[in-house]
Amino acid sequence: MGDLAGMVLCAGLGTRLRPLTARVPKPAVPVCGVPLVRCSLALLAGAGVRRAVVNVHHLPDLMAAEAEAAARALGLSLTVSREPVIAGTGGALREARAALRGADEILLVNGDVLFDVDLGAALAAHRASGALATLVLLPMPAGARYAAVEVDAGGAVRRIAARFGPGGEGLRPWHFSGVHVLSAALLDAVPSEPFEADVNRHVYPPLMASGAIRGHVAAGYWNDLGTPERYLEANRDLLAGRVPLARFAGADPFAGAVERLPGVRIAPGARVDPGARLTGPALVCAGAEVAAGAEVGPGAVVGPGCRVPAGAAVRRAVLWAGTALAPGEVVEDAIAADADRVREGGAG
Repeated sequence: MGDLAGMVLCAGLGTRLRPLTARVPKPAVPVCGVPLVRCSLALLAGAGVRRAVVNVHHLPDLMAAEAEAAARALGLSLTVSREPVIAGTGGALREARAALRGADEILLVNGDVLFDVDLGAALAAHRASGALATLVLLPMPAGARYAAVEVDAGGAVRRIAARFGPGGEGLRPWHFSGVHVLSAALLDAVPSEPFEADVNRHVYPPLMASGAIRGHVAAGYWNDLGTPERYLEANRDLLAGRVPLARFAGADPFAGAVERLPGVRIAPGARVDPGARLTGPALVCAGAEVAAGAEVGPGAVVGPGCRVPAGAAVRRAVLWAGTALAPGEVVEDAIAADADRVREGGAG
Protein backbone atom coordinates (compact mmCIF):
# COMPACT_ATOMS: atom_id res chain seq x y z
CA MET A 1 0.00 0.00 0.00
CA GLY A 2 1.10 3.58 -0.62
CA ASP A 3 1.52 6.45 1.78
CA LEU A 4 -1.43 7.28 4.04
CA ALA A 5 -1.87 10.81 5.37
CA GLY A 6 -4.42 12.23 7.76
CA MET A 7 -6.11 15.59 8.13
CA VAL A 8 -8.13 16.90 11.05
CA LEU A 9 -10.45 19.84 10.41
CA CYS A 10 -9.94 22.28 13.30
CA ALA A 11 -10.82 25.69 11.86
CA GLY A 12 -14.42 26.05 13.04
CA LEU A 13 -15.73 28.67 15.46
CA GLY A 14 -17.72 26.36 17.76
CA THR A 15 -20.41 29.00 18.21
CA ARG A 16 -22.90 26.74 19.99
CA LEU A 17 -20.44 26.18 22.83
CA ARG A 18 -19.82 29.85 23.56
CA PRO A 19 -18.65 31.33 25.91
CA LEU A 20 -16.41 28.27 26.38
CA THR A 21 -15.10 28.43 22.82
CA ALA A 22 -14.22 32.08 23.25
CA ARG A 23 -11.27 30.81 25.29
CA VAL A 24 -10.57 27.41 23.69
CA PRO A 25 -11.21 26.25 20.10
CA LYS A 26 -13.81 23.48 20.02
CA PRO A 27 -11.36 20.79 18.79
CA ALA A 28 -9.21 21.58 21.84
CA VAL A 29 -11.95 21.28 24.47
CA PRO A 30 -11.17 18.59 27.05
CA VAL A 31 -13.08 15.32 27.23
CA CYS A 32 -12.27 13.74 30.59
CA GLY A 33 -9.20 15.96 30.62
CA VAL A 34 -7.90 15.03 27.15
CA PRO A 35 -8.04 17.61 24.31
CA LEU A 36 -10.52 16.43 21.70
CA VAL A 37 -7.99 16.81 18.87
CA ARG A 38 -5.73 14.29 20.59
CA CYS A 39 -8.52 11.71 20.37
CA SER A 40 -8.90 12.34 16.64
CA LEU A 41 -5.16 12.12 16.02
CA ALA A 42 -4.95 8.93 18.09
CA LEU A 43 -7.55 7.25 15.90
CA LEU A 44 -5.63 8.30 12.79
CA ALA A 45 -2.37 6.98 14.23
CA GLY A 46 -4.05 3.69 15.07
CA ALA A 47 -5.15 3.37 11.43
CA GLY A 48 -1.58 3.69 10.18
CA VAL A 49 -1.27 7.45 9.66
CA ARG A 50 2.24 8.73 10.33
CA ARG A 51 1.89 12.29 9.05
CA ALA A 52 -1.07 14.56 9.47
CA VAL A 53 -2.32 18.08 8.83
CA VAL A 54 -4.57 20.24 10.97
CA ASN A 55 -6.10 23.46 9.70
CA VAL A 56 -6.57 26.31 12.17
CA HIS A 57 -8.44 29.62 12.13
CA HIS A 58 -10.12 30.44 15.46
CA LEU A 59 -7.52 31.07 18.20
CA PRO A 60 -4.96 29.62 15.77
CA ASP A 61 -1.90 29.66 18.02
CA LEU A 62 -3.68 27.84 20.83
CA MET A 63 -5.22 25.31 18.42
CA ALA A 64 -1.85 24.71 16.76
CA ALA A 65 -0.11 24.25 20.11
CA GLU A 66 -2.66 21.68 21.30
CA ALA A 67 -2.42 19.74 18.03
CA GLU A 68 1.38 19.83 18.03
CA ALA A 69 1.54 18.57 21.62
CA ALA A 70 -0.83 15.73 20.76
CA ALA A 71 1.14 14.82 17.65
CA ARG A 72 4.40 14.69 19.61
CA ALA A 73 2.84 12.40 22.20
CA LEU A 74 1.54 10.10 19.46
CA GLY A 75 4.70 10.08 17.35
CA LEU A 76 3.07 11.82 14.39
CA SER A 77 4.64 14.30 12.00
CA LEU A 78 2.29 17.30 11.91
CA THR A 79 1.82 20.24 9.56
CA VAL A 80 -0.36 23.17 10.62
CA SER A 81 -2.30 24.83 7.79
CA ARG A 82 -3.28 28.34 8.85
CA GLU A 83 -6.45 29.81 7.36
CA PRO A 84 -6.81 33.59 7.87
CA VAL A 85 -10.19 33.13 6.16
CA ILE A 86 -12.13 29.89 6.70
CA ALA A 87 -11.83 27.85 3.51
CA GLY A 88 -14.44 25.12 4.12
CA THR A 89 -13.77 21.40 3.92
CA GLY A 90 -12.84 21.46 0.24
CA GLY A 91 -10.87 24.66 0.59
CA ALA A 92 -9.02 23.18 3.56
CA LEU A 93 -7.86 20.30 1.36
CA ARG A 94 -6.87 22.74 -1.37
CA GLU A 95 -4.88 24.94 1.03
CA ALA A 96 -3.14 21.89 2.54
CA ARG A 97 -2.35 20.23 -0.78
CA ALA A 98 1.39 20.83 -0.56
CA ALA A 99 1.50 19.20 2.88
CA LEU A 100 -0.47 16.22 1.56
CA ARG A 101 1.74 15.73 -1.49
CA GLY A 102 2.96 12.16 -1.91
CA ALA A 103 0.03 10.58 -0.11
CA ASP A 104 -1.94 7.98 -2.04
CA GLU A 105 -4.83 8.17 0.41
CA ILE A 106 -6.03 10.71 2.95
CA LEU A 107 -8.15 10.13 6.04
CA LEU A 108 -10.07 13.38 6.57
CA VAL A 109 -11.93 13.76 9.88
CA ASN A 110 -13.77 16.46 11.77
CA GLY A 111 -11.80 17.67 14.76
CA ASP A 112 -14.83 18.75 16.78
CA VAL A 113 -16.43 15.30 17.11
CA LEU A 114 -15.76 12.48 19.58
CA PHE A 115 -16.07 9.29 17.58
CA ASP A 116 -14.91 5.70 17.53
CA VAL A 117 -15.18 3.85 14.24
CA ASP A 118 -12.98 1.21 12.62
CA LEU A 119 -10.92 3.30 10.22
CA GLY A 120 -9.04 0.22 9.03
CA ALA A 121 -12.26 -1.33 7.78
CA ALA A 122 -13.19 1.92 6.05
CA LEU A 123 -9.82 2.01 4.32
CA ALA A 124 -10.22 -1.58 3.16
CA ALA A 125 -13.67 -0.85 1.74
CA HIS A 126 -12.36 2.23 -0.04
CA ARG A 127 -9.50 0.33 -1.64
CA ALA A 128 -11.74 -2.52 -2.72
CA SER A 129 -14.24 -0.20 -4.41
CA GLY A 130 -11.81 1.99 -6.31
CA ALA A 131 -13.78 5.07 -5.27
CA LEU A 132 -12.38 8.58 -5.25
CA ALA A 133 -14.03 9.20 -1.88
CA THR A 134 -15.67 6.95 0.69
CA LEU A 135 -17.90 8.49 3.34
CA VAL A 136 -18.12 6.60 6.63
CA LEU A 137 -21.77 6.32 7.57
CA LEU A 138 -23.65 5.42 10.74
CA PRO A 139 -27.29 4.58 11.44
CA MET A 140 -29.31 7.77 11.79
CA PRO A 141 -29.73 8.53 15.52
CA ALA A 142 -33.33 8.30 16.69
CA GLY A 143 -35.03 11.68 16.58
CA ALA A 144 -31.97 13.38 15.08
CA ARG A 145 -32.20 16.18 12.52
CA TYR A 146 -28.81 15.73 10.91
CA ALA A 147 -28.64 16.03 7.12
CA ALA A 148 -28.65 12.57 5.58
CA VAL A 149 -26.30 10.95 3.10
CA GLU A 150 -28.45 8.87 0.74
CA VAL A 151 -26.96 5.70 -0.74
CA ASP A 152 -28.25 3.35 -3.42
CA ALA A 153 -28.39 -0.44 -3.17
CA GLY A 154 -24.90 -0.75 -4.64
CA GLY A 155 -23.30 1.51 -2.05
CA ALA A 156 -22.93 4.62 -4.22
CA VAL A 157 -23.70 7.99 -2.63
CA ARG A 158 -26.45 9.65 -4.67
CA ARG A 159 -27.49 12.65 -2.61
CA ILE A 160 -26.34 14.67 0.41
CA ALA A 161 -28.54 16.88 2.59
CA ALA A 162 -31.55 16.26 0.31
CA ARG A 163 -30.25 18.67 -2.35
CA PHE A 164 -26.70 17.93 -3.48
CA GLY A 165 -26.38 15.15 -6.04
CA PRO A 166 -28.47 13.45 -8.72
CA GLY A 167 -30.73 11.55 -6.31
CA GLY A 168 -32.69 8.53 -7.46
CA GLU A 169 -35.23 5.95 -6.36
CA GLY A 170 -34.94 3.53 -3.46
CA LEU A 171 -32.20 5.45 -1.66
CA ARG A 172 -31.47 4.79 2.00
CA PRO A 173 -30.56 7.66 4.37
CA TRP A 174 -27.58 7.39 6.68
CA HIS A 175 -25.89 9.65 9.20
CA PHE A 176 -22.50 10.98 8.10
CA SER A 177 -19.78 10.45 10.71
CA GLY A 178 -17.57 13.23 9.34
CA VAL A 179 -14.93 10.71 8.24
CA HIS A 180 -13.86 10.74 4.59
CA VAL A 181 -11.43 8.28 2.98
CA LEU A 182 -9.99 10.03 -0.07
CA SER A 183 -7.86 8.92 -2.97
CA ALA A 184 -5.23 11.52 -3.83
CA ALA A 185 -6.84 12.08 -7.24
CA LEU A 186 -9.87 13.55 -5.48
CA LEU A 187 -7.82 16.67 -4.75
CA ASP A 188 -7.84 17.45 -8.48
CA ALA A 189 -11.61 17.90 -8.26
CA VAL A 190 -11.45 20.63 -5.60
CA PRO A 191 -12.27 23.93 -7.35
CA SER A 192 -10.22 27.08 -6.98
CA GLU A 193 -13.47 29.03 -6.63
CA PRO A 194 -15.34 29.62 -4.43
CA PHE A 195 -12.57 30.05 -1.90
CA GLU A 196 -14.78 28.61 0.86
CA ALA A 197 -15.49 25.32 -0.88
CA ASP A 198 -17.46 22.52 0.74
CA VAL A 199 -16.77 18.97 -0.41
CA ASN A 200 -20.39 17.92 0.01
CA ARG A 201 -21.63 20.82 -2.11
CA HIS A 202 -18.85 21.69 -4.55
CA VAL A 203 -16.75 18.52 -4.96
CA TYR A 204 -18.79 15.35 -4.52
CA PRO A 205 -22.04 16.04 -6.46
CA PRO A 206 -20.49 16.16 -9.96
CA LEU A 207 -18.75 12.84 -9.24
CA MET A 208 -21.78 10.97 -7.92
CA ALA A 209 -23.28 9.99 -11.27
CA SER A 210 -20.21 7.88 -12.09
CA GLY A 211 -20.31 6.10 -8.72
CA ALA A 212 -16.99 7.62 -7.65
CA ILE A 213 -18.36 8.62 -4.24
CA ARG A 214 -19.17 5.62 -2.06
CA GLY A 215 -20.62 5.01 1.37
CA HIS A 216 -19.22 2.62 3.97
CA VAL A 217 -21.62 1.73 6.77
CA ALA A 218 -19.90 1.38 10.15
CA ALA A 219 -20.85 1.09 13.78
CA GLY A 220 -19.44 3.06 16.66
CA TYR A 221 -19.77 5.93 19.09
CA TRP A 222 -20.39 9.46 17.76
CA ASN A 223 -21.05 12.76 19.54
CA ASP A 224 -20.63 16.20 17.98
CA LEU A 225 -20.32 17.97 21.37
CA GLY A 226 -22.35 20.72 19.70
CA THR A 227 -24.13 22.03 22.80
CA PRO A 228 -23.39 22.09 26.53
CA GLU A 229 -25.78 19.15 26.90
CA ARG A 230 -23.98 17.12 24.24
CA TYR A 231 -20.60 18.03 25.68
CA LEU A 232 -21.58 16.88 29.15
CA GLU A 233 -23.11 13.74 27.66
CA ALA A 234 -19.80 12.85 25.98
CA ASN A 235 -17.91 13.18 29.26
CA ARG A 236 -20.51 11.09 31.10
CA ASP A 237 -20.40 8.47 28.36
CA LEU A 238 -16.63 8.19 28.77
CA LEU A 239 -16.96 7.94 32.54
CA ALA A 240 -19.62 5.25 32.24
CA GLY A 241 -17.63 3.15 29.78
CA ARG A 242 -19.97 3.77 26.86
CA VAL A 243 -17.10 4.88 24.61
CA PRO A 244 -14.79 2.02 23.56
CA LEU A 245 -11.18 3.05 24.19
CA ALA A 246 -9.29 0.26 22.45
CA ARG A 247 -8.51 2.54 19.49
CA PHE A 248 -7.53 5.52 21.67
CA ALA A 249 -3.96 4.46 22.49
CA GLY A 250 -2.15 7.60 23.56
CA ALA A 251 -5.40 9.45 24.28
CA ASP A 252 -7.04 7.22 26.90
CA PRO A 253 -8.13 9.60 29.68
CA PHE A 254 -7.94 6.85 32.28
CA ALA A 255 -4.45 5.57 31.46
CA GLY A 256 -2.45 5.27 34.68
CA ALA A 257 -5.37 6.22 36.89
CA VAL A 258 -6.11 4.22 40.03
CA GLU A 259 -9.65 3.14 40.84
CA ARG A 260 -9.94 4.12 44.49
CA LEU A 261 -13.64 3.29 44.79
CA PRO A 262 -15.97 1.63 42.26
CA GLY A 263 -15.94 3.89 39.21
CA VAL A 264 -13.82 6.58 40.89
CA ARG A 265 -10.48 7.01 39.12
CA ILE A 266 -7.67 9.12 40.48
CA ALA A 267 -4.85 10.12 38.11
CA PRO A 268 -1.20 10.14 39.20
CA GLY A 269 -0.33 13.43 40.86
CA ALA A 270 -3.87 14.19 42.03
CA ARG A 271 -4.38 14.81 45.74
CA VAL A 272 -7.66 13.63 47.23
CA ASP A 273 -8.13 13.90 50.97
CA PRO A 274 -9.48 10.73 52.62
CA GLY A 275 -12.23 12.91 54.06
CA ALA A 276 -13.61 13.79 50.61
CA ARG A 277 -16.87 12.18 49.56
CA LEU A 278 -16.44 10.37 46.23
CA THR A 279 -19.18 8.70 44.18
CA GLY A 280 -18.57 6.97 40.87
CA PRO A 281 -18.36 7.38 38.06
CA ALA A 282 -15.84 10.17 38.48
CA LEU A 283 -12.35 11.17 37.40
CA VAL A 284 -9.87 13.37 39.24
CA CYS A 285 -7.11 14.41 36.85
CA ALA A 286 -3.41 14.99 37.46
CA GLY A 287 -2.54 17.89 39.72
CA ALA A 288 -6.09 18.37 40.99
CA GLU A 289 -6.82 18.77 44.70
CA VAL A 290 -10.00 17.64 46.45
CA ALA A 291 -10.23 18.67 50.09
CA ALA A 292 -11.80 16.97 53.08
CA GLY A 293 -15.50 17.72 53.14
CA ALA A 294 -15.68 18.20 49.37
CA GLU A 295 -17.99 16.10 47.21
CA VAL A 296 -17.12 14.72 43.76
CA GLY A 297 -19.51 12.60 41.70
CA PRO A 298 -21.44 11.01 40.34
CA GLY A 299 -20.72 11.85 36.70
CA ALA A 300 -17.96 14.31 37.57
CA VAL A 301 -14.66 15.24 35.95
CA VAL A 302 -12.22 17.34 37.97
CA GLY A 303 -9.73 18.58 35.39
CA PRO A 304 -5.95 18.94 35.72
CA GLY A 305 -4.89 21.38 38.40
CA CYS A 306 -8.42 22.09 39.66
CA ARG A 307 -9.23 22.89 43.28
CA VAL A 308 -12.35 21.57 45.04
CA PRO A 309 -12.33 22.96 48.61
CA ALA A 310 -14.26 21.91 51.69
CA GLY A 311 -18.01 22.12 51.24
CA ALA A 312 -17.83 22.36 47.45
CA ALA A 313 -19.55 19.77 45.28
CA VAL A 314 -19.17 18.62 41.67
CA ARG A 315 -22.05 16.50 40.40
CA ARG A 316 -22.71 15.50 36.78
CA ALA A 317 -20.33 18.27 35.83
CA VAL A 318 -16.94 18.97 34.27
CA LEU A 319 -14.29 21.31 35.63
CA TRP A 320 -11.79 22.53 33.06
CA ALA A 321 -8.09 22.67 33.86
CA GLY A 322 -7.07 25.10 36.58
CA THR A 323 -10.59 25.94 37.75
CA ALA A 324 -10.82 26.71 41.46
CA LEU A 325 -14.20 26.46 43.17
CA ALA A 326 -15.17 28.62 46.10
CA PRO A 327 -15.75 26.95 49.48
CA GLY A 328 -19.30 25.63 49.51
CA GLU A 329 -19.83 26.17 45.77
CA VAL A 330 -21.97 23.55 44.02
CA VAL A 331 -21.40 22.87 40.32
CA GLU A 332 -24.13 20.57 39.07
CA ASP A 333 -25.15 19.67 35.50
CA ALA A 334 -22.69 22.28 34.29
CA ILE A 335 -19.27 23.06 32.87
CA ALA A 336 -16.94 25.23 34.95
CA ALA A 337 -14.06 26.92 33.15
CA ASP A 338 -12.20 29.45 35.27
CA ALA A 339 -14.90 32.02 36.13
CA ASP A 340 -17.42 30.76 33.56
CA ARG A 341 -20.27 28.47 34.59
CA VAL A 342 -22.21 27.04 31.65
CA ARG A 343 -25.20 24.93 32.60
CA GLU A 344 -27.24 22.54 30.54
CA GLY A 345 -29.60 24.73 28.54
CA GLY A 346 -27.24 27.73 28.47
CA ALA A 347 -24.87 29.89 30.48
CA GLY A 348 -25.60 30.45 34.12
